[in-house]
Amino acid sequence: MGGPLPLSDKQLASIRGATARINLWHGSVRSGKTIASLVFFLLMVRRAPASGLIVVCGRSLQTIERNCLDVLQDPELFGEVAAEVHHTRGATTAVILGRVVHLIGASDARAEGRLRGLTACLAYCDEVTLLPAAFFRQLLARLSVAGAKLVGTTNPDGPRHWLRTEYLDRADELDLVDFHFKLSDNPSLSAEYVSALAAEFTGLWRRRMIEGEWVVAEGSIYDCYDEQRHVVDELPAMHRYWCGVDYGTSNPFSAVLLGLGVDGHLYAVSEWRHDARKAHRQMTDAEYSRAVRGWLDELGVAPEWTFVDPSALSFSTQLWADGHQGVTRAVNDVLDGIRSTSVALSSGLLRIHRSCAGLLAEFPNYVWDDAAAERGEDKPVKKDDHSLDALRYVLHSTAHEWRHLVAPST
Repeated sequence: MGGPLPLSDKQLASIRGATARINLWHGSVRSGKTIASLVFFLLMVRRAPASGLIVVCGRSLQTIERNCLDVLQDPELFGEVAAEVHHTRGATTAVILGRVVHLIGASDARAEGRLRGLTACLAYCDEVTLLPAAFFRQLLARLSVAGAKLVGTTNPDGPRHWLRTEYLDRADELDLVDFHFKLSDNPSLSAEYVSALAAEFTGLWRRRMIEGEWVVAEGSIYDCYDEQRHVVDELPAMHRYWCGVDYGTSNPFSAVLLGLGVDGHLYAVSEWRHDARKAHRQMTDAEYSRAVRGWLDELGVAPEWTFVDPSALSFSTQLWADGHQGVTRAVNDVLDGIRSTSVALSSGLLRIHRSCAGLLAEFPNYVWDDAAAERGEDKPVKKDDHSLDALRYVLHSTAHEWRHLVAPST
């Protein structure tokens, strides 16, 4: 096929060894597993029988485009073959090596219905652990053409995740082969890049994303939090501000002001919080808006953006109506948001002012849900987390603004 960058011995061995019906590449980020799986997928597209569809599945059409098609269209990676990958952004089909390939997003269990009646000869699955189990099972059932194959790649999840328990742990019983990759399996990465990448993952995510382990989420979520290290009594001058809001009526309402100090650190500068149960009084959207704007006025701060709980549309509308500028929906990817907060904490980039009483009370008691872990899910216990949610909203929504400030690990 010609053109791709040189492959490592581990990548070549996996491509040669992918002879089963189900072929899975799993392990750490940037370990070379995705490139190896895509090279194998291209080989299978070239050899696929005329009968049966070819499909590429992922969490969404956007992730398929980013993680698969954009990579395949990169001539530095795939040489002349990249010119044979044709796709219009947003379209649900692509043409790869002359074959029509159907792109299927599977964000929830309802996506299983998109597969019914389909007959496939080849399927590529991006980030298999993020797909619904029922969708994956249905996809395997649809691979009914003689010699049909599934090609999949993923980062590790918990040891009780359905992909681990129902497939990887049963490889000897199934027509399945898997290839485990570690960061060290990609010799093309520089030591500086590996160090910088390692700094972006801490705790649970370091073990999964860097060390490639299937480990359970257990204990404290922010196990790197240390009051001695992270809590400060004085603040430097700030040259940027953002605000995060977790909305509550009967539950506590919390707004956290995040500042970027002239010293290059992030600071939870101040917090406004109302607990309706403790105060024995609920507040309306208009009252919340007046209170938050008054709090910011007292601080003399006009945040560049205010990131509001995405479910609180009425409150966002109220803020806009009251003339508060820069109101937008917070990015509410819980696990990614927790990881962004962990990075900011563990790297020492984030500090919390002692006046933020809600944050100081919630940090030590924010834990993983053991019952969810038993089901193979990573979920926090939904209790006493309102200030932490507000902080997560503003940190994760601005991660592109501060991630370059994280110092590489040594």
